[in-house]
Amino acid sequence: MYSDKVMDHFSNPRNVGEIENADGVGEVGNASCGDIMKIFLTVEDNVIKDVKFKTFGCGAAIATSSMVTEMAIGKTIEEALELTNAAVAEALDGLPAQKLHCSNLAADALHEAIKNYKEKQGE
Repeated sequence: MYSDKVMDHFSNPRNVGEIENADGVGEVGNASCGDIMKIFLTVEDNVIKDVKFKTFGCGAAIATSSMVTEMAIGKTIEEALELTNAAVAEALDGLPAQKLHCSNLAADALHEAIKNYKEKQGE
C-alpha cells in the first residue's frame, strides 16, 4: 500500500521538532481526517537554513511532513514556494489515493510558514 520511501519517512522522520524564535511558522489542518501539521523555518539571506515540523496525524501525514522539510532546506524562499503537493507525493514515490489529502497539507504548511516569514519581514 505504501512505498518504501513513505515507510522510511514514517518510521524515521527527519527534522522533527520545533524551532524556538522561528523566522516563520505555518500550521494547517484537515478537519475530515484530523491531521494537523505545523512547520517552523529559519531563514538566512533568503535561503531556508532549517526546517522542523510537528505533525499529529496518520503515517502519510508524518511522511509528507518529513519529506517536505528535506525538500525545502537549502532552497530560496521563491524556490520553496514552488514546491507543490504533487511534488511531495512524487518524491515519496506516490501515496494511495485515499491518502493524497495528506500530501496537500505538507506543502500548504510550508507555504503558510513562508507567508508568516514574509509578514514578519514587512512584505
